[in-house]
Amino acid sequence: MNGNILWGVVCLLLVLALGYTVARLLRVREQLQQIQDALADIKNGNLNRRVLARESDMTRSICYDINQIAANGQAKLVAQRQSEQAYKRLMTSLSHDVKTPLTSLMGYLEAIQTGMVRESERDSYLQIAYDKARRLSDFVQSLFAWVKLDSGEQVFHFEEQDICELTRDILADWIPALESAGILYEVSVPEEEYPLRIDAAAYTRIVNNLLQNVLAHSQATSVAVTLAARGAGACLTVRDNGRGIAPAEQEKIFERMYQCDASRSARGNGLGLSIVRELVLAHRGTVSVEASPGGGATFHVLFPGILS
Repeated sequence: MNGNILWGVVCLLLVLALGYTVARLLRVREQLQQIQDALADIKNGNLNRRVLARESDMTRSICYDINQIAANGQAKLVAQRQSEQAYKRLMTSLSHDVKTPLTSLMGYLEAIQTGMVRESERDSYLQIAYDKARRLSDFVQSLFAWVKLDSGEQVFHFEEQDICELTRDILADWIPALESAGILYEVSVPEEEYPLRIDAAAYTRIVNNLLQNVLAHSQATSVAVTLAARGAGACLTVRDNGRGIAPAEQEKIFERMYQCDASRSARGNGLGLSIVRELVLAHRGTVSVEASPGGGATFHVLFPGILS
C-alpha cells in the first residue's frame, strides 16, 4: 500500500513537472513569436516597438537587449532629424547672411562702375563696399571654422604657451577697434608667466570672438578683460556694461546661428559664440555667462591645467 502511494506521488510530481515544462515552453514559444514580430517591426522602421517580458521569462535578457537596441536607434534617429533640421535652418540663414551683403556690395560697385555716383561720393561708396566685403569675408571664415569644428576635422596644436603674453598681444590688436567704436577698455593681465598647454590659434579666436560679440551686440560703452589664475587653471573674463542678455536667451546664445537680436539686420552671424564653446570644449574647459537685461554681460572662460 505504501508503495502504491509513493508511486502515485512520484507520478503526480512527474505530471506537475511535465506540466510546468510544457507551460514554460509555451511561454518561450509565445515570447519568441513576440520577438520575431518586434524584430520585423523594428526592421521596417518602427523603433517605438518594445518587447514586454517578465522577470521569470527565460528570454528576458534577449528582450531587454532588443528594447535597448530599439531605444538607441530611436535616440539616434531623433538626433539625426534634429541635425537635419538644424542644417536646414543653417542653410536658410546662410542664404540670407550671404545674399544680403553680397547684393548690397554689388549694388555699390555697380553704381561706381556705371558712373551713377559723383566723384566726391566715390570714396565713400568704395569704403562702404569694402566694409561689406570685409564683413562677408569674416562671415565665410567663421562659417569654415564652425564647419571644421562640427565635422571634427579641426586639427589642434596644443603647446605650452605663456597665456599672459599671448593675451596681451591679442588685446593690443583690439585697442584701435575699441577706440574707434568709442568703447572704454580696461585690461588686467598678470605680468608674470602663466604657462598653459593651449592651441594659440584657437585661444586667439576665442578672445577675438568674445570681443567681437561685445562690438556687434552689446551696445556697451566699456569693456573689461581680466585673466587670472583659477585653481590649477586660468580664467579669462570679458565683462561689458551693455544691454545684457535676457535669462531665456542665455541658454541659447552658444547655439549655432542663434542671435539675440530681434532684427536680422543686426551685425554678427550667430556663429561666434558657438565657435567659442567648441574651442573651449576642445581645451577641456568651460564657458559661461552672467547677464541681466540692461545690466551688461560677463563671460567666464575657464582653462584647466596650468603647467608648473
